[in-house]
Amino acid sequence: MAISLKTKPVIGFPVAVTHYEEARDWCVDRAKLGDRPYAVSAANTHLLSHARHDEEYGKVMRRFDLICPDGMPLVWTLNTQLPESEKLTDRVYGPSLMLEVLKATEGDGNQGHFFLGGSQSTLDKLKERFSKNHISGIYSPPFGEWPDDEHQKIMKLIQESRANYVWVGLGCPKQESWISDHLDSLPPAVYFGVGAAFAFHAGEVKQAPALVQKLGMEWLYRLCAEPRRLFKRYAVHNSLFLYYSLKDHVSE
Repeated sequence: MAISLKTKPVIGFPVAVTHYEEARDWCVDRAKLGDRPYAVSAANTHLLSHARHDEEYGKVMRRFDLICPDGMPLVWTLNTQLPESEKLTDRVYGPSLMLEVLKATEGDGNQGHFFLGGSQSTLDKLKERFSKNHISGIYSPPFGEWPDDEHQKIMKLIQESRANYVWVGLGCPKQESWISDHLDSLPPAVYFGVGAAFAFHAGEVKQAPALVQKLGMEWLYRLCAEPRRLFKRYAVHNSLFLYYSLKDHVSE
């Protein structure tokens, strides 16, 4: 019987009440089933508030099979709906979940991984770092607007690779939209939207210290590192997340 995970609503989306081990096992279980494509997202406040604010992107996220709580505000919101014995103590951070799944499949030639997104140099670094895994394919798509035949090209590469796990690092919200838009035609595998995980694991971008992450302040760490690029994102979407959370609480 396939592993199932309990969910609770967070600003209108079903977020899994789960931790790393359970989320990893769910992914490995679905990959071994190989019966259809499964969509997985590790969602933070930016992603969920964008999905709530933008109806079309909300439809994208509702097609995902598993939404993990990547972000302590999501964990805190889940915990308000749980008895003491079930409260979560940590988030399921996307880049760390990626490491958990890769570690669980090390040395297994029947468990292939495909890395989609990022530059060729980044993908080469990932392939070298995860050399103990069966990396069945990597592909760096063109930056900017894609040619009309690009989606078919990518799906053919994934199909020929026979990958069980497809790590999609196209950036949010593009990666989730791409997975959702093509879910019905993608080859059977588990598809992950992993955001900046490629750059982190390739050693190109430094992650926030563990304590900062635990306190739910990674957004501030990243904002200080890239203020021009991230100020609008965090100012808008953190505020929207708080607004929708309070709105839902008042309407209960």
